[in-house]
Amino acid sequence: MPLSTFLPDRYSVENLGRVLENPRLLRQELFYRTLQVNSRTRRLLNALEGTQEGIDVIAADWDNLVILDACRYDLFAAHDPLEGELRAVRSKGSDSWEFMEGNFAGRALHDTVYVTANPHVYRLPADTFHAVENLLETRWDAETGTVLPGAVVEAAIAAHERYPEKRLIVHFMQPHFPFLGPTGREFPQMSLDMDEDEDAPNPWFGLLSEDDLEIGTVLTAYRENFELLVPHLEGVLEALSGKSVVTADHGNLIGERGFPIPMRLYGHPRGLHREEVLTVPWLECEATERRAVVAEPPADEENDTDGEVVENRLEALGYV
Repeated sequence: MPLSTFLPDRYSVENLGRVLENPRLLRQELFYRTLQVNSRTRRLLNALEGTQEGIDVIAADWDNLVILDACRYDLFAAHDPLEGELRAVRSKGSDSWEFMEGNFAGRALHDTVYVTANPHVYRLPADTFHAVENLLETRWDAETGTVLPGAVVEAAIAAHERYPEKRLIVHFMQPHFPFLGPTGREFPQMSLDMDEDEDAPNPWFGLLSEDDLEIGTVLTAYRENFELLVPHLEGVLEALSGKSVVTADHGNLIGERGFPIPMRLYGHPRGLHREEVLTVPWLECEATERRAVVAEPPADEENDTDGEVVENRLEALGYV
């Protein structure tokens, strides 16, 4: 029986030639195979240990839920100037879709409006929320390849004024890359408007394949993305009435070694349920007045965003 019977289709002579021309492809393949082994092992260990499920963010007590994308608890705790009671909680997912699926999918959240810069909202049924303010088309910044935090604040305030009797979820893309600070702008990274022959990587996975990219540089860029977000967080919290909670959809791996294969891990791979990527901040900001929230049928709003645009935005943010 030929050896090819036991190998995936991509393990072909043609692709072997590509690897010989570009050795970093082999490093990428080894990373993904290692990730599969470590993810399956982690899920098995979590099942055997009876690891606690993540927090149900919808069931929690808040009028405004502000979500930061890919924000580690320790990053938030070390640089957080916001007033409130901070604790660490466990997320339901290691990437945005796992988080949304675990918290939003299959529910009728008709007392809630979702203002989001995250592309995964398209995977939820259209009638999940009372309304969705999706900023990927209306407020996308082509130069940086993301939705800027100031645009999210403006949209959140407008949604609060339009829907004063609804809970409000505000989902920023930062500190997730693209990195907007001075350090991040110094090295190539994924962006929407790249030339076809430009091979700028996801900066976290680039640490595995780019010989001239260092972890210290990426960590500095990651921290800068959080720091530039903080003034916008302060602004949105000040502008919204009611009780606000600041959290994250998931954390981010920054070089922790995996198990059982001790390869360094970066980013937030789906299904890799390690504490470093599931542990997120939960900051409760008390308010003297609470909103009176009313559930109503979903607003009749058309969503005609082009599917190719969605895929491009997902790719620019490192998801596909």
